[in-house]
Amino acid sequence: MSKSGFYSAALLAAAIASAGSCLLGFSTIGFGAAVVGESRKVEITQNAPSGLDALKAQYRRPSTIPFPKENSYTPEKAALGKKLYFDTRLSVTSAQSCASCHSPGFGWGDGLAVGVGHGMANLGRHSPTIINAAWSAIFMWDGRLPTLEEQALGPIQSPGEMNMKLDQLMERLGTIPEYKPMFETAFPGEGMKATTLAKAIATYERTVVSERAPFDAWIEGDEKAISAEAKRGFEVFNGKAQCAACHEGWNFTNEGFQDIGLPSKDVGRGEFVPGVIKMQHAFKTPGLREISRRSPYMHDGSLATLEQVIDHYDHGGVDRPSRSDLMRPLDLTAQEKADLVAFLRTLTSELGPTAVPVLPR
Repeated sequence: MSKSGFYSAALLAAAIASAGSCLLGFSTIGFGAAVVGESRKVEITQNAPSGLDALKAQYRRPSTIPFPKENSYTPEKAALGKKLYFDTRLSVTSAQSCASCHSPGFGWGDGLAVGVGHGMANLGRHSPTIINAAWSAIFMWDGRLPTLEEQALGPIQSPGEMNMKLDQLMERLGTIPEYKPMFETAFPGEGMKATTLAKAIATYERTVVSERAPFDAWIEGDEKAISAEAKRGFEVFNGKAQCAACHEGWNFTNEGFQDIGLPSKDVGRGEFVPGVIKMQHAFKTPGLREISRRSPYMHDGSLATLEQVIDHYDHGGVDRPSRSDLMRPLDLTAQEKADLVAFLRTLTSELGPTAVPVLPR
């Protein structure tokens, strides 16, 4: 899988607007055509193209993956993290790994309406993809975890998911001879502990980046890369359908939370901000890269196809005080709906296979 990325255009624009310039920290490793570069200063640019070219520019792929300075990239961390990610011994029953719910074979989800946890019990929400998690600023459907490192440990400890206490896990890993030197190499002077385990998994997850899709070729100038139908869909996406109000930037998300009117009783983000009406039933806006590989859709997995998703938005969803002000009947025509689906499918790339690693013994 190619490794590429940076801040989404919208997030970068917001940072520049508020600060004038920003410093972005990275380690110094290259992944094929992409680069994980040195810290660099990004200055405000006043001159910008106009019209369709300006719109396309908002979705241009970044060229580097952002890694936090407190957990910079090294190949040793990523290699260790990949082994841990696929190791079922991280669960109490040794039956589940991170990849059980976030599998490369299902667009880094699991293909189920809701996830399956400890004892094969259904979980309450759809398993979100980890694709392009390196660009996320907040994690989980309800935004309860602020870093990818904390997210890595969350499902491991959750009684309903992997059900493994961290002290028990570290004791188990300590009995696997090949893990100790890998931790020492990846984290000199720190070794094997819960914090370094989380850093290793998070580092690997940040390298899971969507490949170049037909849409990327089109915005870079190849007019034959996508169909006329998809081009019209791009216009609907940014215009009449108002999709871009939330699905913005190269990864097609503003990282915000909206109640989109699904009939689910789950209050989502509202659990953590109970006094904010608009956060009741609100869930994080997912990115749209590799979207056609990631059905079913929504936080509850209630919509099986992209056509159903578009129909839901067209109708406006359940009318209640918390429903987003953006949610209202759109009166899309059948052709506009078809065009939207055609456009969304151009965001899916030809993902290369992900080799499952040989696990330490």
